[in-house]
Amino acid sequence: MPLDHTHQLTILRDILSEHQLDCCGTVAECEQIERLVKSLLANNEVSANVKDILPNIYAYGQGGKFTADLNAHISAHQRELADWVDQLS
Repeated sequence: MPLDHTHQLTILRDILSEHQLDCCGTVAECEQIERLVKSLLANNEVSANVKDILPNIYAYGQGGKFTADLNAHISAHQRELADWVDQLS
């Protein structure tokens, strides 16, 4: 059974929150961020306010997937992570 958009938003918020709190993550999490964002952008039930920040979150996930130092990438985005978690709550 596919997840509805509210569950997808919860998972996305949880991953971003873990990155913010732990200052570490995995490439698999970055790939999951990308998949969640793509799905949410295609969903008409997602609010415009959320859709406005999703491209930035996608870019963050993509940057994390391809960086040589994922922990440094996460640390460099602490302010954005905090903002995104707040906006998705």
